[in-house]
Amino acid sequence: MNYKHLLYFWVTAKAGGVMRAGEQLHTTPHTLSGQIKLLEDWLGRKLFKKAGRNLELTEDGRLALGYADQIFALGAELEAAVRSAHEGKKVLDFKVGVADSVTKSIAYRLLEPALNVTEPVRLICSEGKFPDLLAQLALNRLDLVLADEPMSRRLSVRAFNHPLGGTAMSFFCTAALKSQLQGDFPQCLNGQPLLIPGAQASVRQQLEGWLTRHSLAPRIVGEFDDGALMTAFGREGRGVFIAPSVMEAETVQQFGVEVIGRSEELRDAFYAVSVEKRITHPCVVAITDAARGQLFG
Repeated sequence: MNYKHLLYFWVTAKAGGVMRAGEQLHTTPHTLSGQIKLLEDWLGRKLFKKAGRNLELTEDGRLALGYADQIFALGAELEAAVRSAHEGKKVLDFKVGVADSVTKSIAYRLLEPALNVTEPVRLICSEGKFPDLLAQLALNRLDLVLADEPMSRRLSVRAFNHPLGGTAMSFFCTAALKSQLQGDFPQCLNGQPLLIPGAQASVRQQLEGWLTRHSLAPRIVGEFDDGALMTAFGREGRGVFIAPSVMEAETVQQFGVEVIGRSEELRDAFYAVSVEKRITHPCVVAITDAARGQLFG
């Protein structure tokens, strides 16, 4: 394979067209198109298709782009490793996958201790669905996966769950919405707009059971796989939302909302999943020690 042709394809796909890619690569669109055509001929597949005046990736193009992302990411890592070795600095790459159901503020608090270990660390963080991240872990493309559920024993992945701790859940809303609530918590939720986590979130099933047990009937106005998006709607007064109690102070300060109540019946637990049964990676040790000793206590 001619990797120069692959580079031209990769930049064009990222830029969204040969005009912008040509500007970035300091070459003409005609030259770019010719180089990409040579790559397509070599692969025997079309990588782009016309969409009006623009180019769109074909199915084969999307597949090729995924591999190109990995190839050029490895190239960047190679360059960084060689430069660090030449400069006498050893940098520890720490590749972490964060399940998209984990609250971003919790993810930061969990990962931050990894940057405080004695040797220089380069944190390489990716987000995705928990099963997809476990597949990456099995291929040794990740050192650790953070999730709000343990890895199922039914999965044929040789990895181990390391419990980090758990927290109760608190309910938040804007001051304007809080003024409309009637009665004590949790009965004040009856008939009020409620924003809830998506079906994949571990706390979702707990929340549904909790509402039933307490005979509560709020108006479900939104379901969100992305906790940050749910919080954004809550910040704008679109409904009551839930977040980990351990992050109460940060949530109130950052989003200008108020706490209306909390429930110990709703628990969000967090896990570090690694291929190590006995934790030895210094970053993973820092994360687990800080989570168990400080964050969740």
